[in-house]
Amino acid sequence: MDYQTLVLDELDGVLTVTVNRPAARNALSEQTLTELRDLFTGLTGPRAVLLTGSEGPAFIAGADIREMATMTPEQGETFGALGQEVTRRIEQLPVPVIACVDGYALGGGCEMAMACDFIYATRKAVFGQPEVLLGLIPGFGGCVRLFRRVGVAKARELIYSGRRVDAVDAHRLGLVNEVFDSREEMFAAARRVLTDIAANSPAAVSACKSVINTVDGLGVAEGLRAELEAFRLAFTTDDMREGTAAFLAKRTPRFRT
Repeated sequence: MDYQTLVLDELDGVLTVTVNRPAARNALSEQTLTELRDLFTGLTGPRAVLLTGSEGPAFIAGADIREMATMTPEQGETFGALGQEVTRRIEQLPVPVIACVDGYALGGGCEMAMACDFIYATRKAVFGQPEVLLGLIPGFGGCVRLFRRVGVAKARELIYSGRRVDAVDAHRLGLVNEVFDSREEMFAAARRVLTDIAANSPAAVSACKSVINTVDGLGVAEGLRAELEAFRLAFTTDDMREGTAAFLAKRTPRFRT
């Protein structure tokens, strides 16, 4: 397929998927999410996938706020459902998927990374779920997946505050597997571990992934439905309109108390 916002490169059975919207810091537009969904639907062939963003300040800066700012609740629900579908398709791929994070992985970017089997990061990486600063909540699985990575109390703190954490703190919390000094070192390490994995039974690795996902995912469907409904309702609030408008105007939001 001819993708407009993705760059694909396959080498030795490893498919590197690069979100390529550098002018928008690789933000997840509806088009980008649709292309990711289509790519990961029934993907066969590669023995592993690396998910990354084009080189620059961001891995994936988040969802595209310019698009969200004018969405109705119904459109917000559709947008959230599309993001959730992408993360589920990543999660359900039968091969290992590594997120290679270099730069900002905020909001939807953090959620995309968490859908992968594990995360490698450079020292430039920054993680967070800052949706509350816009009058929103995480809508692509953040409320459901973050606590499974870092624990309930820490997930609540990060989501409620919208606070960002650097790569070192993300590693300490268990969100990131390893931290590297450079982008090149990160990709080299990812390929090394995939070489180790490739030496094992593909069927066994796939089965392990399926079992881990099933055990870890008990209650996920119910959680995602609740999150999606709350995400939809967030689009009915004045805070969402104020938060997105303030972001686009580069001013401090004035939320109602």
